[in-house]
Amino acid sequence: MFKIFAVGIFLTLAVAVFADIDNKCLGCICKVESNCQPIGCHMDRGSLSCGYYQIKQSYWTDCGRPGSSLAECGNNKACSDECVHAYMKRYGTYCTGGRAPTCEDYARIHNGGPNGCKESATIPYWNKVKACYG
Repeated sequence: MFKIFAVGIFLTLAVAVFADIDNKCLGCICKVESNCQPIGCHMDRGSLSCGYYQIKQSYWTDCGRPGSSLAECGNNKACSDECVHAYMKRYGTYCTGGRAPTCEDYARIHNGGPNGCKESATIPYWNKVKACYG
């Protein structure tokens, strides 16, 4: 019984580790979105996008609604980093078939939602992140 429990804990931790975006990739997404500046909120394709990562309301909700509001969190680097990490932990393996996500997967998920790494419309966004990521 203990062995089964221990294996379950290990697999849970392994998925959590594999689904965590690395700092270089996170920094490149930040650079593409805002030149890593707290640029406030503006309308983008019919919805509000805020801050360092141009986070939208649904993204903020899915990352656990950190901070006091979308605008406050989006323009607070620590809060917006926390939000992106939580979002990627939640969705990082959604479209990878169980393999560890790459920076490309994370970038395309950030841009296109949970299944963004399957959408061809997110490839140009990945190309911008890739130019930074190397």
